[in-house]
Amino acid sequence: MSANQKNTLLVTGASGHLGRRVLELLLETHNGTIIAATRTPEKLADFSQRGVIVHHADFEDQASLLQAFKGVDRLLLISTDALDVPGHRLNQHRNAVKAAEQAGVSHVVYTSIINPGPDSPVFVAPDHRGTEEALAATKMGWTVLRENLYMDLLLMSLAQALQTGKLVNAIGDGKAAYITREDCARAAVAALTSSFEGSRTLDITGPEAISQYEVAAIASRITGQEISYLPVELEGLIQNMVAGGLPRPLAEGYASFDAAIAQDKFSAVANTVKDLTGREPISVADFLSAHRDVLLPVAL
Repeated sequence: MSANQKNTLLVTGASGHLGRRVLELLLETHNGTIIAATRTPEKLADFSQRGVIVHHADFEDQASLLQAFKGVDRLLLISTDALDVPGHRLNQHRNAVKAAEQAGVSHVVYTSIINPGPDSPVFVAPDHRGTEEALAATKMGWTVLRENLYMDLLLMSLAQALQTGKLVNAIGDGKAAYITREDCARAAVAALTSSFEGSRTLDITGPEAISQYEVAAIASRITGQEISYLPVELEGLIQNMVAGGLPRPLAEGYASFDAAIAQDKFSAVANTVKDLTGREPISVADFLSAHRDVLLPVAL
């Protein structure tokens, strides 16, 4: 059920890929005030020309957050990209949650990650878990969207696989219910424009949990080039990334996702996307087929 069309809605991180798509969808569906908050307002000049109010907001500057959030009814908090120092992003999110409550925001929608509990090996899990806890400690309503892994990232790994004929990672037999950024955007818009006022945690997943063997088989069929899956040990994967020029801490961070998928931390499948948006999420096969033109130049 949609919320009051006169509600004032705000999107943080609005100049990023997800934020921009959310703004596009809001312009199509919401008649009330739409505010975009960003550190780089100049990147949203196109939306400003279309009626979106663009506010400068710095997650390190509480005053700028309070000013940006003033008069907002419902807010979408898109997790930031501050991964340089452990805890930096969590502090930013806490600043935003505090400012939202002080500004009188009634409901916050937050983009989290599947299974962010203490047993998750994913290096960003503590940030998401801490943000969820910060929201739960407020008197605001909130919706936590625990997103699975972006299907869009498969294009990067498959581009390399098409050059070598092998999809290489440390996932093993683990499965993930990959979700497209588009479906995440639609789910976020549905939650933001909903009339729901309480507190809820929702898993945002694709329609099926899929293995790397299946990913390789689907990509082979779509491109006409044979790709096989080659599982490797986690430490070997980390060493290969370091040898390729990545700092070891960053390599370990990337590899932590493989470890989590191997432990089936991303294998749960939920019907939430359809429940929120009214349509089924896109499958890996359909997504890769739709992006065949991106994969084919690599295959050829």
